[in-house]
Amino acid sequence: MELDHVLIAVADLAAASREIESRYGLASIEGGRHGDWGTANRIVPLGEAYLELVSVVDEAQAARSPFGSWVAEAQSALTKPLGWAVRTDKLEAVARRLSLAVDVGSRAGGSGQVLRWRFAGLEQAAAEPSLPFFIEWGQGTPHPGRAAATHRVGAVRIAELQLDGDPDRLAAWLGSHSLPITVRPGSSRIASVVLTGAAGEIVFGDHRP
Repeated sequence: MELDHVLIAVADLAAASREIESRYGLASIEGGRHGDWGTANRIVPLGEAYLELVSVVDEAQAARSPFGSWVAEAQSALTKPLGWAVRTDKLEAVARRLSLAVDVGSRAGGSGQVLRWRFAGLEQAAAEPSLPFFIEWGQGTPHPGRAAATHRVGAVRIAELQLDGDPDRLAAWLGSHSLPITVRPGSSRIASVVLTGAAGEIVFGDHRP
């Protein structure tokens, strides 16, 4: 089980892309539209993980989709992480352990290639943002984090995800893991995502020592 990506809901993808480059030196690439969820994204590749800038592009579709509704309710400043996902190659086993339904997702990439994945736990993650949802990428689907992008600050990676929530609830949700997370008791949320690289730390959210 590995940290796959962190979602940041934004009102305007183009504006957020410009801001993340000017403020943080991070390049983003075109993602695509999520089927009938009413959302679209841009990707900030970070190697084995990535940041996903996501926005509503069709309000009517988004209102009918759990994911679209989650994004619509949370579209906000660039510095506020929305949710996170962990990658697993044992999604069925995870879903059975937690009594979750497995759903499917897809989007067309900038090159026209269709990316496919399966996921579980999205509605729970939307209700309790300190909990991740689980994702398993389709066979032959390139991982977005490995896409080519040149960041002005050089190579960066996610060093830590700082969470507020119920530590026991999170431990039971995740099971055995070695994810780069810390959690303190509090109202369920992602406090911050901390990136690190040669130029130092980049923080989205409320960083704590």
